[in-house]
Amino acid sequence: MTPTGATLAPCPISPASGSPATPWVSISRLEKRYRTQGQAEIHALQDIDLSIERGSLVTIVGTSGCGKSTLLRILAGILPRSSGDVLMGGRSVTGPSRDLGLVFQSPVLLPWRTILANVRVPAEIQGLDSSRAERRARELLAMVGLAGFEDRYPSELSGGMAQRVGICRALVHEPSLLLMDEPFGALDAMTRETMNLELLRIWREQKITILLVTHSIPEAVFLADKVVVMTPRPGRIAEVLDIDLPRPRTLAMFNTPEFGKYVGAIRRHFHATGSLDE
Repeated sequence: MTPTGATLAPCPISPASGSPATPWVSISRLEKRYRTQGQAEIHALQDIDLSIERGSLVTIVGTSGCGKSTLLRILAGILPRSSGDVLMGGRSVTGPSRDLGLVFQSPVLLPWRTILANVRVPAEIQGLDSSRAERRARELLAMVGLAGFEDRYPSELSGGMAQRVGICRALVHEPSLLLMDEPFGALDAMTRETMNLELLRIWREQKITILLVTHSIPEAVFLADKVVVMTPRPGRIAEVLDIDLPRPRTLAMFNTPEFGKYVGAIRRHFHATGSLDE
């Protein structure tokens, strides 16, 4: 959705054929190869095919170095693909898009800017209407429990609070797709559980599509409609599991037999070829 009065640069997504039935994100035959400084060729991703429905929450799980983050960066348009097709909304992704929000493991907040000013950064870069962007930023901060912190600075926040600011910043320009790369990996276990619940609430209220990368199998299952399991490099999709657990999700689900079956099914992939961090 584009705020009233916004002035936007052309979106670097080129037209392609599509229809209302087309998945919101469609990746087909995706390959990524690159060379190291020593000229060794790395085959990062091989023959990736993946569809993501609009409004869904999809997680990607795999060992370190399997290409999870590479896949996210290609989808974000900040890393070129070697071959294959990547479509969003039926259009080919050819570069960074205003329709995306990005959240990384570290929120990377600007220390000299207040919390409110940090959240407004994407809107400023995109030239959106400043008054609307500020209202949106304040609403998002209130939604994540940070009303009253608008004039504080990043050094005054805990890790969990800073990551909430990072999520607000990614949502301030009202993207349709939120890409998250290990967003809670640096947090302690209790804060991570709290942030999982917070993310589910934000997803439900904002009605946004989310693709989240994680090393944690339980986290992947707990959050997702669909879990994508990737193999070690070259990264391929070993399995896509539909998670048939009721929503809203609660932490009590971690102890249910149904939850354990999904976790066990994913872990079997890694017991045969290696191990996962969690």
